[in-house]
Amino acid sequence: MNEEAILKIKRGYLNEDFKYFHLKDKKNMDFESHYHDFNKIIIFISGTVTYLIEGKSYKLKPWDIIFVSSNEVHRPIISPNEAYERIIIWINKNFLEKHNTIDSDLLTCFKLAADRKHNMLRLDANNINKVKLILQALGVENNSVAFASHILKNSLIIQLLVYMNRLFIENKIDDSTLDVEYDERIVEIIDYINKNLGSTLTINNISSNFYINKYYLMHKFKEQTGFTLHSYIQQKRLLYAASLIKKGNQITSVYLDCGFGDYSSFMRAFKKMFQLSPRNYSKLIMSCNKLKDR
Repeated sequence: MNEEAILKIKRGYLNEDFKYFHLKDKKNMDFESHYHDFNKIIIFISGTVTYLIEGKSYKLKPWDIIFVSSNEVHRPIISPNEAYERIIIWINKNFLEKHNTIDSDLLTCFKLAADRKHNMLRLDANNINKVKLILQALGVENNSVAFASHILKNSLIIQLLVYMNRLFIENKIDDSTLDVEYDERIVEIIDYINKNLGSTLTINNISSNFYINKYYLMHKFKEQTGFTLHSYIQQKRLLYAASLIKKGNQITSVYLDCGFGDYSSFMRAFKKMFQLSPRNYSKLIMSCNKLKDR
């Protein structure tokens, strides 16, 4: 099963603590830009792959690690000429939060990736070997039905996250030496959009604020992200709305907080994206939470 098929099974939402996949395929795979409700780690093993995340392009080398925070837009560009091998781990943030302590937040690597706007960790030979050992044990336990394999698998994923957090915290970022390409203005615009989802965000408004010709902006934004500017803003607003609904915010105020002018247009857009009305989405979240608490 390839990653595209996996995405169709659990599009955007993860009920389990985490999911582990070791995939290898050689074929023409064209992924659309997409996002998840959960955090995601990609350990690149082999192939020719460039990973696009929120306007930045990462040209991967073997054993590079990519951290994708929940709701970050991303897309791999894959050469069909070589086998693409990778390990993918989907992680439910609630699972990590249960194992946090006062001075240790296991989500730090994802938070730093988002704050630094840098999602890649490049390992040296010594650290590659350490990560390999943990991943090998995790891969064995992932397919095991032996006594307490679930407990051991959980402990291994925590061990992996502790080690990756240490490396990410210590990591000195230099995009110029790490095969990272991006248009600095587009990255700034993406950051501006994500910080102002409740404000007026028209193409004219943004192009004026950043002194960019609006036609050039639309072309460059689509080239860098895979989304039109309007579509990106719309989807980010809807993702923000979904996160507010999950927190228990009143739907009657959510649409205003997310920059929608009226409830009817918000409801139509929300239903088109999530296949549920905001109210039914809220009911589904509440029922899922009740099942978790049992």
